Amino acid sequence: MISDETKAYHDLKKRNEVRESAKRLRKQFLRYKDAEIVYSIQHKKLMELASEAGAIYRMDSTVLINRDIFDEYLERFREPSTLNFKEEEE
Repeated sequence: MISDETKAYHDLKKRNEVRESAKRLRKQFLRYKDAEIVYSIQHKKLMELASEAGAIYRMDSTVLINRDIFDEYLERFREPSTLNFKEEEE
């Protein structure tokens, strides 16, 4: 028999709620050094992409990158899966 904890863990609605609340709690703006770690992109390429996305905010000597804008821009580069599910089943 499945315990209540296991049922709660597998509850898709609950997991989506947790994911959305975590998304709201994360930082909206990142300094470029933090963004380099989060996105695993070198400084020069990160600044180039963030500039193209219009996600850079400059205040005096501080540079911030808006994650929402940058994430939306990065989604444009996503490629669809090339895995053929029929081949996998055979």
